Amino acid sequence: MRDWQSQAHVKHYCKYHVVFVPKYRRKSIYGTLRKEIGGILRELCRQQGVELIEGYAMRDHIHMLLMISPKYSVANTIGFLKGKSAIRIFREYLQVKRNFTGRHFWARGYCVSTVGLDEQMIRAYIKNQEREEKRQEQLRLAGL
Repeated sequence: MRDWQSQAHVKHYCKYHVVFVPKYRRKSIYGTLRKEIGGILRELCRQQGVELIEGYAMRDHIHMLLMISPKYSVANTIGFLKGKSAIRIFREYLQVKRNFTGRHFWARGYCVSTVGLDEQMIRAYIKNQEREEKRQEQLRLAGL
């Protein structure tokens, strides 16, 4: 059964699978910040009134399953999350490092897809993404 959300004049079930990457897909810096980035994104979602249902930080990208109220656009919500998280990452963890041009941490684009009846499949995909990626890499190295 779906968990519908309510506001004054609307009942909604608006879930989105969102993926975004750091600028130039930098893995070395991003790998060291995985846990911190997760905490920052959870806090920003809470501030914005967005429910972070599932999330996982990979070495070079982020997967999130979000429930976004219809009063906010997906583009504005993702812009808020990427912008504010970049500011906090630079301020708290990278202090004076300016290795990203113009202090950009995230790449410009993102991938978003609506979630319908296949929510459980998407949640499992997000949880098992890293394990599956390692398995694919091992197959590639074995020459299969």
